[in-house]
Amino acid sequence: MSLPRDPLQPVPEETARIAHAAFPAGNGYMRVREELGTLFDDELFTAVYSSEGQPALHPWQLALVSVRQFAENLSDRQAADAVRARIDWKYALGLELSDEGFHYSALSEFRTRLVEGSLEQVLLDRLLERCRERGWLKARGRQRTDSTPVVGAVRALKQLELVGETLRATLNGLATVAPEWLKEQVPPDWYAR
Repeated sequence: MSLPRDPLQPVPEETARIAHAAFPAGNGYMRVREELGTLFDDELFTAVYSSEGQPALHPWQLALVSVRQFAENLSDRQAADAVRARIDWKYALGLELSDEGFHYSALSEFRTRLVEGSLEQVLLDRLLERCRERGWLKARGRQRTDSTPVVGAVRALKQLELVGETLRATLNGLATVAPEWLKEQVPPDWYAR
């Protein structure tokens, strides 16, 4: 596959009209397109695409879909469906309303190209650079964390810990519903443990 040869186009007139009618105050995806443009350029991906062969989808669009996919926690299939169905995504990607989108497997293939070409850090750096240019990120600014470490810690629980927590929750529930039965069934040293 080769990079597409057609130049980047502005948002189609009909897509812009309908998107602004549907979202008079705009929304996050529309603002990203208006503030940052396409964010990524196809030239950024020349190292991972051949100079010959059938033109691929625009890599900048797949990169933007990948960012949105992560932000909304969507599967590849759901992200491809969002490109077909959502006006704000079509606006951000500069697509006609009638655009049929792409097969969801294109996202997996694109990510494989990024990893094999070691471009994943380049994409993040480009996003951070553009945010700094707009004044959205400042050096030595205050940073906030998200729930990623918490989710990671929960996922790291071992099966035994999960079983123990389930048992504890069950016994606590029984203690409120049938305290006498629980006293008969559970040895006294259990409470100490």
